Amino acid sequence: MTRGHLAWLRAAVHVVALVPLALLVARAFGIGDLGANPVQELLHTLGKTALNLLLITLAITPLRRITGLSWLIVLRRPLGLYAFAYALLHALTYAVLDWRLDMSTLVADLTERPFITVGFLAVVLLIPLAVTSTKSMQRRLGRRWLKLHRTVYAIAALSVLHFFWQVKLDTSLPLLYAGILAVLLGFRLADWARKRALRLQRQ
Repeated sequence: MTRGHLAWLRAAVHVVALVPLALLVARAFGIGDLGANPVQELLHTLGKTALNLLLITLAITPLRRITGLSWLIVLRRPLGLYAFAYALLHALTYAVLDWRLDMSTLVADLTERPFITVGFLAVVLLIPLAVTSTKSMQRRLGRRWLKLHRTVYAIAALSVLHFFWQVKLDTSLPLLYAGILAVLLGFRLADWARKRALRLQRQ
């Protein structure tokens, strides 16, 4: 794939990733509406979009290995950063619009409501991944960079758990996300086991 094609591909990623946010803004300012509880609609849409993008990011490496399409790797960083951006907007919506930065209520929620605790932890753990996502940081950290960015699977698990605990009735969608994450994690573990076996054979 040429540089021109890659540039168009990156542009397409930006456009697609921004569509959910653009639709929310349009609904908030007159084209449609956000329903009877606008803040909850914002929270739900931003959180689900963050989780969707996070799982798509995790799917890039398996898809690249299965299809042989090496250019897929260029999508991983922007998708991951958009996942972080939506997760951060989700957290800010909760803190600013839902509780208007009432620190006593926020602290009480963090300590007394498990789904808030794990959701907050997931957002916090995404911060170092976003900060170190550049090639320069990858070179600087070396092998530590790989160890750090492997925590994304734990973060995804926390995110799915946050969603599962938050849902009061129909848990089918969180369970679907859990199943997708299990498949992706299984692929990575199988890949790790294969590479380890090859290293042992060469010794």
